[in-house]
Amino acid sequence: QVQLVESGGGLVQPGGSLRLSCATSRSIFSTYVMGWYRQAPGKQRELVAAITRGGSTPYADSVQGRFTISRDGAKNTVYLQMNSLKPEDTAHYYCNARSVAANSWGQGTQVTVSS
Repeated sequence: QVQLVESGGGLVQPGGSLRLSCATSRSIFSTYVMGWYRQAPGKQRELVAAITRGGSTPYADSVQGRFTISRDGAKNTVYLQMNSLKPEDTAHYYCNARSVAANSWGQGTQVTVSS
């Protein structure tokens, strides 16, 4: 089981930026698909962005052009750069690591966009 630890959330004004980090307990990028999900109160958890083993990066339509997912193999860390944040981006953000045989989640980090 891989351990995931998210950080970087916080309170930001509309139009601002945040960078989330997801540190993994070991080197997994060659075998796992990494994803960022979010869940707002009263809503279902939704996929925000993912990065596949081959480096493809699909995004949810709602964040396309504003968010960027990336990974650093040397640091075993996945990032989510979030720009032009909107109040509707407010949610608890979770890191996910998925392979054929495993599916791991972090505890998440809260992002609040408000003036």
